[in-house]
Amino acid sequence: MAAPLLFTPLTIRSVTLKNRLVVSPMCQYSGTDGFANDWHMVHLGSRAVGGAGLVFTEAVAVNPLGRISPADLGIWNDQHVIQLRKITDFITAQGSVPGIQLAHAGRKASVTPPWKGDHYIPAQEGGWQTVAPSPIPFTDTGNTPLELSTEEIAAIVADFKAAAKRSLDAGFKIIEIHAAHGYLINQFTSPLSNRRTDEYGGSFENRIRFLLKIINGIRSVWPEELPLFLRISATDWTEGGWTTEDSVRLAGIVKGLGVDLMDCSSGGVAANVKIPAKPDYQVPFAAAVRGAGILTGAVGIIVTAEQAEAILTKGQADLVFMARELLRDPNFPLRAARELGFTEMGWPVQYERAKRNK
Repeated sequence: MAAPLLFTPLTIRSVTLKNRLVVSPMCQYSGTDGFANDWHMVHLGSRAVGGAGLVFTEAVAVNPLGRISPADLGIWNDQHVIQLRKITDFITAQGSVPGIQLAHAGRKASVTPPWKGDHYIPAQEGGWQTVAPSPIPFTDTGNTPLELSTEEIAAIVADFKAAAKRSLDAGFKIIEIHAAHGYLINQFTSPLSNRRTDEYGGSFENRIRFLLKIINGIRSVWPEELPLFLRISATDWTEGGWTTEDSVRLAGIVKGLGVDLMDCSSGGVAANVKIPAKPDYQVPFAAAVRGAGILTGAVGIIVTAEQAEAILTKGQADLVFMARELLRDPNFPLRAARELGFTEMGWPVQYERAKRNK
């Protein structure tokens, strides 16, 4: 009997994922000065032990101003590599592939963790001045970001490039560029947050210029044999914003620059937008972008093995990214294999006795 698609390996460039289940990037807000610690080792390592084919870090800031909160991970310092290398070595030893998501929060930076209210932290309280393509606050009560100069934009592109080099040193095999959820790259691509009149604003071609420079910068140092992913918000969910058609158009462009897969999420640029969240609500975006001839990942309220398998069998996506369900159950891949009747799923030898019902 053929294996379920969910447990069929997928090779992208030189990297083979043992299955199609991906630990989606999930911020932990638990670092210090950008450094990972035992929490991140256990959080990421336990998902590798649980059988996920690909384990992504949270959004890792390419410079200090790019952190969402003061407790975010970073990779702007060579010393950050040391602890990250311990984590990637452990993930690899479990047969999973370690991935890193590189990010800059832009105007959504300098806030407290969610459990402390997501409040803006002013400089006098340990926060920092935020930056963006245009000086437009995210919310009426939020801070007003400074508009980036072209020189500052070039410096951030260089930060992404340097972060990619450190990611290689840290043992990561896949990079994902975070261009979604209203963070800096998404702020450039969306007309709702980008009101520039120079080469980085106005037309579609100008608004994606920052992203394309980042892709080219990363690809210039990231080995050709290693995959590059791109997370996008496939729609802003509001009139006048980025659309699914824009996402499909972008897919054809970035594929030619060396992006292998587009991870299709949505929203985040506009505050107080009503998003019709329900199981599979973002899957149509992955399906539409996949039609442009690029691999895609589906994400968003995917909580059962049958649901994940159906997405793949219908040809809507190539990978299934899971977040909250993997917080609830780090061993979801092991459970999903059993539920789908896949008996060849490898278990850690230390856990083998639990594989048997008796």
